Amino acid sequence: DIVIHWYKQKEGEAPERLLFVSGGQVTIESGFQANRYMTEISSVQKRCVLTITDVIPDDAATYYCAYWDPHLWYTWIKYFGMGTKLVVSEKRSSPPKNSEILQRKHENQIMYVCFIEKFYPEVIRVTWTEDEKEVTDNVVKGDTWQSTKEDEYSIASWLTVPAESEDKKYYCKYEHEEKSTSLPTQADSVKTASQEEDCGTVFNRGNLILFCHLFVTDQLMHRTAYLVYIILLLKSSMYNIIILFFIYR
Repeated sequence: DIVIHWYKQKEGEAPERLLFVSGGQVTIESGFQANRYMTEISSVQKRCVLTITDVIPDDAATYYCAYWDPHLWYTWIKYFGMGTKLVVSEKRSSPPKNSEILQRKHENQIMYVCFIEKFYPEVIRVTWTEDEKEVTDNVVKGDTWQSTKEDEYSIASWLTVPAESEDKKYYCKYEHEEKSTSLPTQADSVKTASQEEDCGTVFNRGNLILFCHLFVTDQLMHRTAYLVYIILLLKSSMYNIIILFFIYR
């Protein structure tokens, strides 16, 4: 018997269970209108679809699918999906107006930075691939930021590889509800960034990040490219230990 759960999490709040499916029966949690939620489970395709009818602004949230998986010794493990963010807005969605890759060599490494600019809504998935296989090592994805124009967002993701991998072709792939595209690193459109030292330190969600802003010349000289070159990332626990050290010193 497959047991599927759907959770709803609004920004800044804890997730709450919306419904669960067991034995083919759907149980809607109290507080939710049962006639607005429908589920469909396909055992062949191994997927569960949640449909929300008559969408209202309060439906804006991230929805997570989860299921129980039986293991040895009568233990069960609950697996969660990556989540799907629902944005409710009167504004029409628009694809990125610009996307490009910048590269910079530093000693024995090459850093590729993929820019995707001016899209709406802010929900987008960015990945790096090589020979159609996703690359996850030495990949950092930045948070989306709002452009100068209202309701337009941009994002950057960067990949660091050894200098001997310069001849390899990597792809930056983005998936937006309006458009999906792959950008190759080996292309005439790839620009080389020059750097002026302007480094600093910031605290972000309990993490210490040392970074340098890279100022891009050539066609990008009229705007500052927010390239975050992470040198050190300390987890929240380490940050707390440092604070406690100075408190009790």
